[in-house]
Amino acid sequence: MLTPPASLMIYVATQPVDFRKGAEGLALLAKETLGHDPMKGLAVVFRAKRADRVKIVVWDGSGLVMYWKRLDGSGFKWPPIVAGVMRMNAAQLSALLAGMDWTRMHAPRIPQPKALA
Repeated sequence: MLTPPASLMIYVATQPVDFRKGAEGLALLAKETLGHDPMKGLAVVFRAKRADRVKIVVWDGSGLVMYWKRLDGSGFKWPPIVAGVMRMNAAQLSALLAGMDWTRMHAPRIPQPKALA
């Protein structure tokens, strides 16, 4: 079970990638193509052409980690296939990995505190 910290910045590559790539290949792809370097402590989520597989690469402070998961009998809920990346929070990533529709999860709006006088 992967439990990302709430402060982790997470990016989703919206186009499918070649799932024969390993951690280093995906990290290089993220840096050069998407402009987000997993070696700087952020996570990048990749999808396969089939919607039932996901790979995540992230630097955990001591090494590059690759998380791989395949859902049996169903597929992950993915955003439309377009060029670029999108942001995701830790709760949405947990829902995605559980096979749930993470697009229905939204962070609550927290109003700015008023100045004390």
